Amino acid sequence: MLNLFKNEEKRYFALNHFYRKKFGKKVFKISLNGGFTCPNIDGTVGSGGCIYCSSGSGQFGGNPREDLSTQFSKIKDMMHQKWKSALYIGYFQANTNTYAPVSELRKKYETVLKEKNVVGLSISTRPDAISDEVLDYLEELQKRTFLTVELGLQTIHPATTILINRCHSLKVFEDMVYKLSEKNINVVAHIINGLPYETKEMMIKTIEYLNTLPINGIKIHMLSITENTKLKDIWEKEKFPLLTKDEYIDIICEQLAILRPDIVIHRLTGDPKITELVEPKWLVKKFEVLNEIDKELEKREIRQGIAYKKDE
Repeated sequence: MLNLFKNEEKRYFALNHFYRKKFGKKVFKISLNGGFTCPNIDGTVGSGGCIYCSSGSGQFGGNPREDLSTQFSKIKDMMHQKWKSALYIGYFQANTNTYAPVSELRKKYETVLKEKNVVGLSISTRPDAISDEVLDYLEELQKRTFLTVELGLQTIHPATTILINRCHSLKVFEDMVYKLSEKNINVVAHIINGLPYETKEMMIKTIEYLNTLPINGIKIHMLSITENTKLKDIWEKEKFPLLTKDEYIDIICEQLAILRPDIVIHRLTGDPKITELVEPKWLVKKFEVLNEIDKELEKREIRQGIAYKKDE
């Protein structure tokens, strides 16, 4: 098996390692809020949003009351307290960042691309919110910068998809992955472990499915119950089981073992705001969870893709 993370300190193909290989130095994302809404909030495909969403995804994006240049500058200056020299990826994180006319997208994306030392854009969106016109513009962007489109999937299981109010089908996700891939656009899939009533086997099946698609990266989150969400109301009423930290680490290890080795790991746990988190409390110690994942991978002698089967 090709070792795509040779000399990497991790036992998986970490994003930091990928960036260093590609750009030759430290690269960090600058999370921005472009002031977009979501078709699952405004009534276009649904209302109320996903049940775990309080105010739109990307809660750590910039301040939407500030223009993008100001957001970029403030976050860059904060990052420079740790890294004096680096390159940047403009990360449109909050809500659905392709959900607008091309003219509006062009204005916002190009503003960030003009910033010094920006080497690319990462655009978080829904698979049902990329029109043909937007797709053509993304293809244009891909030819002149390092472009990544992040697509929310969360799960492959229909009953869960309905429960969490995603309001799009698995086929819509799959079709958009292929459309983006055909235009040589990097695709990152988002999934969530610990969704209500899903078993470990179901979460493994989601990884097996993604192995069959031309995705370039993955973000794995742990379900977090936060204030002001429909999920909190459901949990308080039904008290569906939540994964313990040990259960989550066990599932992550098994998912990494079967995950295609060329898929870049962008995230391995959630990162909720402490002031809004209801459960599970262990999520507030993000780096402790990541360290324990590393230790367990070493203990089990697991590297990403060690049990990957191409035909699955």
